[in-house]
Amino acid sequence: MESEIVVGLDIGTTKIACLVGRRTEHGKIEILGYGKSESVGVTRGVVSNIEKTVDSIKAAVAQAEEMSKVSINVVNVGIAGQHIKSIQHRGLRTRDNLDEEISMRDINALVEDMHKLVMLPGEEIIHVLPQEFTVDNEQGIKEPIGMSGIRLEANFHIITGQIAAARNIYKCVSKAGLEVQDLILEPLASAASVLSDEEKEAGVVLVDIGGGTTDIAIFQEGIIRHTAVIPFGGNVITEDIKSGCTIMKKQAEELKRKFGSALAYEMKENEIVCIPGLRGREPKEISVKNLAHIIQARMEEIIEHVHYEIRNSGYENDLIGGIVVTGGGSQMKHITQLFEYMIGTDCRIGLPNEHMAKAPSDDIISPLFATGVGLVIKGYEKMPKPMRQEQSEAEHVRKKREEKGPNAFLKKIKEWFENEEE
Repeated sequence: MESEIVVGLDIGTTKIACLVGRRTEHGKIEILGYGKSESVGVTRGVVSNIEKTVDSIKAAVAQAEEMSKVSINVVNVGIAGQHIKSIQHRGLRTRDNLDEEISMRDINALVEDMHKLVMLPGEEIIHVLPQEFTVDNEQGIKEPIGMSGIRLEANFHIITGQIAAARNIYKCVSKAGLEVQDLILEPLASAASVLSDEEKEAGVVLVDIGGGTTDIAIFQEGIIRHTAVIPFGGNVITEDIKSGCTIMKKQAEELKRKFGSALAYEMKENEIVCIPGLRGREPKEISVKNLAHIIQARMEEIIEHVHYEIRNSGYENDLIGGIVVTGGGSQMKHITQLFEYMIGTDCRIGLPNEHMAKAPSDDIISPLFATGVGLVIKGYEKMPKPMRQEQSEAEHVRKKREEKGPNAFLKKIKEWFENEEE
């Protein structure tokens, strides 16, 4: 049986990536093709120029279509940016019949209640993620379906975002001639592509260092516990190099990629890079050690923010899986050593090959594409599947529950968009 094609569209600050994938019979994801274009209309994860973003989306999609020989119409889009916030909330439902088992209806009612929470003006709920349930004061239940009880309580992890930012993303994708199947929080997508189930169970921090933002997701006992978006990433490091070495942005980016290091003491004193001067001017000599000092100062600031979020989550001492760093910013030399030195836990680079079967080229098995691959995986998870025999009702229910999440949010945006067009 041919598996359905799913497309992930990662609208980032530095690049727009479009990945086409399908699921193999072993449940792995096979990437058929991908496209990548420079992102010029996005600032810190938020669309700042509609026309330029539309052009970049079209360019990435055209590349992906050419490589995969697939016509792309529907995409799963990532949403990020500093407007994303997460809150913890507790829901309670008193059932009127003790004889009747707890069913999906009860859980849906709790989730619906969460969607009714009053948000600040302009904010909407994107995801409602149940954590654990309490049935008649019996705590720590992950799957309450089938149990008996009158009082059903649940802890929820609720992710909110600015509706205006989501509308702009939706507008760009629509203007590029595509339909949005789902809006998915980018840290959740990255986590799906680089983290193993064992790590999520043991307790792990995912740090996705993008161009404009650094996304954080903390998992423990297989459940998402904390999400945060830090409003700066690799681009501020480039800006620091640009002003610190008085060179052009393009040169600063190249210097960072080719010679950059997050640890100054690892670099030799006498290593010099020569940069051609502007028309008729002398070339510039830059010490690699000085370059590393500039990078390390900003990188330490980002890591301090990450450490603050880890402490804030309350799970600082429950992270056996340590830290997994991914995203374009994780390709910097010695970055894992700096994380380990500052936070004091194990750290590894996250490659998006956790659930990948085959890729058209090795380039795709790079932290750069962690979010894009994750969007394809999440797209499959959201697909309504026929209930298989070996799939337990609880598992089926959990998937159905996850499907409910952002659809209300997406529905609102679609309605607004349709009304505007009329």
